[in-house]
Amino acid sequence: MVEVRPRVGVSGCLLGSPVRYNGGHSRCRFLTDELAEYVQWAQTCPEAEIGLGVPRPMVRLLSDGRLVAKDGPADHSRAVAELAERSSPGWGELDGFVVKARSPSCGLFGVPRYSAGLPGERTDGQPVDHRGRGAFTAALTAACPDLPVEEDGRLNDPGLREHFVERLFAHARLRGLLSGGWSAGDLVAFHSRHELQIMAHDPQGCRESGGIVARAGASREETARQYRRVFARALAVRPSRGRHVDALQHVFGLLSARLNRPCRLDLLETISAFEAGLVPLSLPVALLRHHAVSRELPYVAGQTYLDPYPRELRLRHYL
Repeated sequence: MVEVRPRVGVSGCLLGSPVRYNGGHSRCRFLTDELAEYVQWAQTCPEAEIGLGVPRPMVRLLSDGRLVAKDGPADHSRAVAELAERSSPGWGELDGFVVKARSPSCGLFGVPRYSAGLPGERTDGQPVDHRGRGAFTAALTAACPDLPVEEDGRLNDPGLREHFVERLFAHARLRGLLSGGWSAGDLVAFHSRHELQIMAHDPQGCRESGGIVARAGASREETARQYRRVFARALAVRPSRGRHVDALQHVFGLLSARLNRPCRLDLLETISAFEAGLVPLSLPVALLRHHAVSRELPYVAGQTYLDPYPRELRLRHYL
């Protein structure tokens, strides 16, 4: 069901490129061995690209957001800002970004920040706090607040990994639609396919996006801008188990009239088992998809909730 190959920015060291400060890499096997087959990468290493070389002296993030040499007076803040400005026109063509955790240039969360000499800050060489965001990633997230961005360490969590990949492919499908000569009917069809998926994340976002679709005969540019924003923000909400149960029961309701009693009971039992944490999400989804296809119900079978990304990734086996 996935028609568009996501374009994903990535810190080059995570794909095995030897661009870290010590000449090494931080290869993330999920990215290189599993996800790579289904996406297009756009690699970057801000520190190398501003001319620091490999290997290079270590840099630090200061409490005022500046990026400086660990030992010495060099301040690389302006160079990183200029790199971000040069790179930003291409960010609109991306569907997500994976950055290196704790990197002073790329980290998303918890980057150590050191004293910038502000009043009350410690001066013993230890971090002031661990609440920083890498200088390059700070510019990226400020310019593209709705772009899915994640860091490598958090991708070890099955729930965060599945949620991030789901957002990548949803973002890519919408980009594919809006980059062409779409019509109001195309947007209606797109929303119809994604309705249950959006609902599982954010019911209010589902209602709001539906209202935008209903007004799709107005300005195409404004409609696209509004829908893109609401769609992205709704999917940024991580669905709870209860929201998944609601979505599964909704699919069941669409199928139930075409099923005999044993099939209905089997599906309800499987959904209840998922709700209790006894089986993974992939099991009730597979059963619902099977019945939708075998009963020739294209509206149900075509719901992206049932196939949000390539099945070969097997991400719902761990939810």
